[in-house]
Amino acid sequence: MHLLRCSRRCLLLSCLAAMALLPRQASAQLDVLQARLDSIAASIPATAGIAVKLLGSEEVLSVNGHARLPMQSVYKFPLALAVLNAVEEGELSLDQICHLTPEDLLPDTWSPLRDDHPGGYADVTVRELLRYTVSLSDNNGCDVLFRLLGGPRRVEDYIHRIDVTQIAIRTTEAEMARRWPVQYRNWAEPLAVLRLLEIFYEGGLLTDGHRGLLLQWMTETPTGPQRLKGLLPPEAGVAHKTGTSSIRADGLIAATNDAGILLLPDGRAVAVVVLVSDARADRAACEALIARTARAVWDYCLANP
Repeated sequence: MHLLRCSRRCLLLSCLAAMALLPRQASAQLDVLQARLDSIAASIPATAGIAVKLLGSEEVLSVNGHARLPMQSVYKFPLALAVLNAVEEGELSLDQICHLTPEDLLPDTWSPLRDDHPGGYADVTVRELLRYTVSLSDNNGCDVLFRLLGGPRRVEDYIHRIDVTQIAIRTTEAEMARRWPVQYRNWAEPLAVLRLLEIFYEGGLLTDGHRGLLLQWMTETPTGPQRLKGLLPPEAGVAHKTGTSSIRADGLIAATNDAGILLLPDGRAVAVVVLVSDARADRAACEALIARTARAVWDYCLANP
């Protein structure tokens, strides 16, 4: 009987000791991932802002997480949130028809919407404008939606009202195209974009139907296949929004960005934001940095179920 009590006591002490080690082990593994992210961010001459969070946990890692970096088309994600909020408040309808003219469908900008209506005139619903803008990153569609809402500041005000304040949305796509410095007025801290993704994904901002619709468009997007998705398994679920600047005459790339949700095989979700700014490297190197970040996060999550 004495030996039995001793065995049980030893087993209990062993279990308690093992449990005490778990936080230390998790912390050590996070330190390894942080070091990996630091190394990836420093791998090219650029300012790389990275923010990562396993949703539903307190695990947040970042590199240059509070840097103010140009968003480019990543800002179409908060634009879509603001438009869908206006729909839910009855100000707009997804089935509302917008009458577009050649003045709306500008040349010399990325616009599948314009390409699909070469005559320059089109009747398009708000739903279709959102799909073009989010899934196909259409610049003309983006600016039409801004006009429907009353301008970029309306989107910024909405984002700030939900307590994500370190994002600035000040200019349209047309304005950014006119002068190189203007794009820097639309900036975000990587940690702020991460927080916005978290609030959106975990629910509460939009109805389930509108949340699902936006997730669908972000998942079906063909943009940036070599970014967050670049090194992940083909079956990996990724709901994301890219952002891409032009390349200045001296080779400077202001923005190569991707921000989204990685859906893990076990049902967990992790938000990953990578904003690569002012790069003195080619586009492929910027995209490889984003892909390596996503893969490092993916591997860490699979190794720590």
